Amino acid sequence: MVLLYPITTEKAVGMIERENKIIFIVERDSTKQEIKKAVEEEFEVQVESINTLITLDGRKKAFVKLKPGFSADEVAAKLKIA
Repeated sequence: MVLLYPITTEKAVGMIERENKIIFIVERDSTKQEIKKAVEEEFEVQVESINTLITLDGRKKAFVKLKPGFSADEVAAKLKIA
């Protein structure tokens, strides 16, 4: 299981609406390719890019930008976060 859970902060919801991005906490040892594959398979979308960072508390955060034509709002609705 690469994707652990989505981030649902106000800032994260704003990124869904403005930038077509969804933020997930992912397995610490997962690669960008594994994250991309997991998101594309689970939500039937195409990923444009992924940026990752390690938070101060040691969790790995992935910023997943979807390709034009795919809606982060729809993915968020499936996840019940927007």
